Amino acid sequence: MTMDQHVAERLQASLVIPDTPIWRLSVAQYHEMVRRGILTDDDPVELLEGWLVTRMPKNPAHRLTTQLLREALARLAPAGWFVDAQEPITTADSEPEPDVVVVRGERRQYRERHPGPEDVGLVVEVADTTLQRDRGVKQRLYAAAGISCYWIVHLAERQIEVYTQPGQLAGVPGYAQRQDYGIGAQVPLILDGAPSGAVAVAEVLG
Repeated sequence: MTMDQHVAERLQASLVIPDTPIWRLSVAQYHEMVRRGILTDDDPVELLEGWLVTRMPKNPAHRLTTQLLREALARLAPAGWFVDAQEPITTADSEPEPDVVVVRGERRQYRERHPGPEDVGLVVEVADTTLQRDRGVKQRLYAAAGISCYWIVHLAERQIEVYTQPGQLAGVPGYAQRQDYGIGAQVPLILDGAPSGAVAVAEVLG
């Protein structure tokens, strides 16, 4: 086991939710904590389903893949859309900070608020030590918000998992359709039901 894997396992173990009663935050309460300076940009947390969850540290491969994917999507995004990275989006009970997100409109219209589900065409998480969270709570909250398309860039398997058709699956929010794209494939970018080119998996994972 490498040092990075050991650290990641210890961090994951420390993130187990206690079995005693805990206060869950609303999005409004979370925003107030930020406004008052109780939480700052230096605090490595995000709000997921009412819980303040520690953001996992990012290794060089995660950082590089995020940057390459952002650049690839920015080249494909049509007029009326822009690409952001590691910035908040707001749902009913969460404020995750996806690795990459494709947002409707232009940046200045979000001066007073973060993008919401209705503004998001695609959300992407780059998964290494975060795979369990990305396939679990992140997938669940994005599906619950009705975000139409969710990608997980799986670094270890060198593939992109594409999730579509959000809804309730056996009473739990999830995506009804999953398709995996390997290193030789191209992943179509679909915004508002219309194709906008494709991302070569090798371009971001090669």
